[in-house]
Amino acid sequence: MIARTDSGRDGCAGIALALGLALAIAFPAMAGLHDAEPIRPLPVEIGDVDPDRVALGERLFNDPRLSRDGRLACATCHHLDRGGDDGLPRGITNSGEPDIVNTPTVFNARYNFRLTWRGKFRTLEAQAEGALRNPRHGATDWPELLPKLRQDPEYRRAFAKAYPQGITRESVLDAIASFERTLVTPNAPFDRWLRGDARAVDAEVLRGYELFRSYGCIACHQGMNVGGNMFQKFGVFREPAHEQDATPMDEGRFTLTGDEADRGVFRVPSLRNVAVTAPYFHDGEVTALDEAIRVMGEVQLGIEIPPADRRLIKAFLHSLTGEYQGRSLAEARP
Repeated sequence: MIARTDSGRDGCAGIALALGLALAIAFPAMAGLHDAEPIRPLPVEIGDVDPDRVALGERLFNDPRLSRDGRLACATCHHLDRGGDDGLPRGITNSGEPDIVNTPTVFNARYNFRLTWRGKFRTLEAQAEGALRNPRHGATDWPELLPKLRQDPEYRRAFAKAYPQGITRESVLDAIASFERTLVTPNAPFDRWLRGDARAVDAEVLRGYELFRSYGCIACHQGMNVGGNMFQKFGVFREPAHEQDATPMDEGRFTLTGDEADRGVFRVPSLRNVAVTAPYFHDGEVTALDEAIRVMGEVQLGIEIPPADRRLIKAFLHSLTGEYQGRSLAEARP
C-alpha cells in the first residue's frame, strides 16, 4: 500500500513508477500467475442474501416518495441500465440544478472502503441516510418519511415479512443497503482472464495492463475494485488545469476534516466499468477516457503518456466492464 487509507498525505508520487516497474517484472502478464496479480476478480456469486429484503430495497431504491417533494429516487442518479451513474458532469439536485459533484457509480460500491468522493461514509446504510437527509437530494427526515411509508399497505406487508420490527429507520436503511450489495458486476473479460480463460482478452489488453502497471497506475488502482481503497490527492505533481477556478468541492476531504493536508484529497475511484461511466473525476470535467488517462499521467505521475500507450491502456480499461443481471454493461444504452 502506497497511500494511507485514512489520509492523503502519503501520496503515491515518487515511488509509483518504481512500484509499477517492480510489479511488471514480478508479475508478467503472460506468466499465468493470475492468483498473484495485484487486481483480483469480482466474485461471480454474491453470497448470502435475503431475497425479501433485497426486493424491498429495490422498491425503495426506485421510489421517489423517499424524497420530500417526490422528485428524486436513488435510481434518478444511479441508472442500473447504464453504468450505475447518471452520465452527467454533475448530478441533478431536487431543484433541477446541477449538483456540486459528479455522481459516482453505485455498482460494486460495497467493495469501496469509503463512500462518496470525500469518503464521508463508511457503510452503505450511512450513505443512504446521508442521501435521504441531504438538503440537495432527499431533503427529508425520519419523522416525515416513516409515516409516509407506513401509509402504503404494500410497504406494510413487505416490511412485516422481511423485518419483525416493521417500518423503522433501521429497517429502511438495511433494505436499501441489502439491495445495493447485490449491485455487483462480475465476469468482466479481465476477470475471466484472471480466472484462467486465456481467450477472454487479446494481446492489446494484456499490453495495456503491463503499461498500466509499469507507469505506476497500479499503485492506487488495485485490489478487487481496481481502486476505491484509499484516499489520494488529485494533483500530486501539479494542479489539474480544469481546477484553476476552485470550488469548495475541489477542496476534497479538507471540507470534512479541516486538515490542510487533506486539501484536494479524494477517495480514489474504482476503475471497474470506467469505460461506461463518463464523465470523469469528481467535477465531471473530462468526458473522454483517453483524455482522463492523459490527465492522470500528467498530474498524478508527472509524465506524459504517449497516445499509442494511452490507446493500449484504454483497451485494458475497457476489459474491466462487467455484467449486471447477465448482460454486459458494454451493451448498455448511452
